Amino acid sequence: MTLVAPQIRTSRMSRTVSGASGVLRRRPRLATVLTGAGVALVPWMVVLAKTLPQTTEVSNWSTAWIGLDAILAVSLIGTGVLLKRNDPRVAQLAAATGALLVMDAWFDVTTAAPGGELATALTLALAAELPMAVACAVIALRKP
Repeated sequence: MTLVAPQIRTSRMSRTVSGASGVLRRRPRLATVLTGAGVALVPWMVVLAKTLPQTTEVSNWSTAWIGLDAILAVSLIGTGVLLKRNDPRVAQLAAATGALLVMDAWFDVTTAAPGGELATALTLALAAELPMAVACAVIALRKP
């Protein structure tokens, strides 16, 4: 909320916020929708596990990886800049950046070919991506 309208502050103790009461009323409904979506993914994962092929050819492989790395680069740069400026919005960006780093490590390792490629993916995940994700989590969770 502070990214869009810094003058509107919500607190756990106060359930009324000037000009934002509609948002607060919709929160339980949104929570239900998000929880339901997560629960609905469980049977879908079972379907995917039973129906997806073990291997496949992808036509836009390089575009997908370059796009993910571009998003990750922008997120890392943004997190660093906001952290240096001591900007309170760094927490949200750090959380997103940490999630992207974990996702990147996961896909690097799970899509790597056995041998040297897998060793490189594991080394990068354990020595760079996951430690940076932990650092981002610390930034996201620290008190302003």
